[in-house]
Amino acid sequence: MVANEADLRALMRASLRGDAAAYRTLLSRLSANLRAYYKGRLARIGRSATEAEDLTQDALMAIHTRRHTYDPAAPLMPWVHAIARYKLIDHLRHTHASMKDLPIDDAEEIMAQDDHVGSESAYDLNRLLGQLPDKMRRTIQLVKLDGLSVAEAASQCGMSESDVKVSVHRGLKALVTSVARKGRL
Repeated sequence: MVANEADLRALMRASLRGDAAAYRTLLSRLSANLRAYYKGRLARIGRSATEAEDLTQDALMAIHTRRHTYDPAAPLMPWVHAIARYKLIDHLRHTHASMKDLPIDDAEEIMAQDDHVGSESAYDLNRLLGQLPDKMRRTIQLVKLDGLSVAEAASQCGMSESDVKVSVHRGLKALVTSVARKGRL
């Protein structure tokens, strides 16, 4: 599902504050994304567009009834994608669809995909980076995630190259410690 996370998240936040127009816009945009998601998934196993429409409506209803569970501080699309994915799984279970219905040519492509992992990983990474001081977070973002050289990052941050290296090293060490601590809980 492709959507502009920032726009949709702003619409969701506004709707949670009672903005009905924002909510209508949100549902309209999400319905287009959900419809495309379901049509693509179902077409691969030879299922109809009617099923995709039914699933879109089911997912929108679930989003509506569970919107109180959405955390406004969290990204919206992983939350929406989880609902959409569970609705699809439930639908396929109830209609007794299985991977045996899948054309053999498409099996590897579908089995290898895990669409929500990227969203969840990005959410986890953003949450972890959010624990770091601004300087560390920014240098890690520029050097490790955006792929800038240390010199380029130093120039953008107004820091020396050695300060960027130290900041990245300390930030990564803090992240490792944080992850290790959570693993022991």
